[in-house]
Amino acid sequence: MKKVLIKDAHIVNEGTIFHGDILIDDGIIIEIGESISAKSSDVNVFDAEGKHLIPGVIDDQVHFREPGLTHKATIHTESKAAVAGGITSFMEMPNTNPQTTTIEKLEEKFAVAAATSHANYSFMFGGTNDNLEEILKVDSKNVAGLKLFLGSSTGNMLVDNEDVLEKIFSSTDLLISVHCEDEATIQNNLAIYKERYGDDIPIHLHPIIRSEEACYISSSNAIALAKKTGARLHVFHISTGKETTLFDNSIPLEEKKITAEVCIHHLWFSNEDYENKGTLIKWNPAVKTTQDRDALFEALLDDRLDVIATDHAPHTSEEKDQVYTKAPSGGPLVQHALPAMLEFYHQGRITLEKIVEKMCHNPAILFQVEGRGFIKEGYKADLVLIDLNAPWTVQKENILYKCGWSPFEGTTFKSRVTHTFVNGRLAYKNFKVYDEKFGERLTFDR
Repeated sequence: MKKVLIKDAHIVNEGTIFHGDILIDDGIIIEIGESISAKSSDVNVFDAEGKHLIPGVIDDQVHFREPGLTHKATIHTESKAAVAGGITSFMEMPNTNPQTTTIEKLEEKFAVAAATSHANYSFMFGGTNDNLEEILKVDSKNVAGLKLFLGSSTGNMLVDNEDVLEKIFSSTDLLISVHCEDEATIQNNLAIYKERYGDDIPIHLHPIIRSEEACYISSSNAIALAKKTGARLHVFHISTGKETTLFDNSIPLEEKKITAEVCIHHLWFSNEDYENKGTLIKWNPAVKTTQDRDALFEALLDDRLDVIATDHAPHTSEEKDQVYTKAPSGGPLVQHALPAMLEFYHQGRITLEKIVEKMCHNPAILFQVEGRGFIKEGYKADLVLIDLNAPWTVQKENILYKCGWSPFEGTTFKSRVTHTFVNGRLAYKNFKVYDEKFGERLTFDR
């Protein structure tokens, strides 16, 4: 493999922006300096003048639908979209078909990713009411963590037995990630509106059915259990301002036992968008009010919310274009998450340094990912070049998701990912994803 030299970049890393060069050998960053020369002919030089270089984004929550739901997406198709969006590593969820609730099914997923993924990968192991024995077999150094659905799950993955929950929290040293919505509250709300409207419930009632109360009850219960048992808890996709009061910003991330994530769609959309977007922005938890959106952004900036993720969860257009009770929740986001956050930068709402902290550094710290998430000598060369002044519009022709649509379709972004390097190799350049698959299995320093 030739060495790679990235010249004249504005490097965004660890709270600073500085002008410099990066030299990569065998997939590893070996030198960072103000002016590095290509001393031999076996060096590929990339001119990054005028561009910003950031670490590859680590997305801690995606649904790539393989196995069993591959008419929506595959690890191959969605990892291509991910690298096009500057996401070089992902952690995929267990609610596939079959579900990833045994070691055998987990290893089958790893085998598929090893053969087909353009990005680095790991998988969450799924908890159920009756698989504690399997949970205890999981090697925490080689698996991202444990995923528990405390509401809104498929199959038997809803963990609603309180005794089982406490036993899981008390027994595992895995990082426990949770989806928090109180199922009883949701079902009570749904019954009210089904009686009134049947299946064709107006979409603007989605955040009333999957309400602030449902989210807060479940999140607060999970946090109370984590404090009681000493478990390491990470709460996925916080969607309400009220929930942000449950989290702490008084200690460094490395010392937190309870952490939280916010997703792109909860920062970008609000209940005012249901009229135009309809079920395309039907997610669980629901997109809520403008006040919730503003409160989430505030908590992101003041470090009560630790990471930004996508919860990428594609469905076909035909599936989404159904009445409320039949239209599935979720949408594709990995290709457009970073450009969306850069739009907030252009609006003066967040700095580049903070975006990198929340999308690159903090997922690496939080999950203890080995050798990634930072631009450091000795680290893997997962790197992204960005042109902050290269407007482009999301259109059918440039959407890479297998489902073929995006909630951002028609949106013009001011910034563009121009190059993505995965383990030191050029995986993407200017709307082209290369055929080679450079993704590696993530490992964890636990």
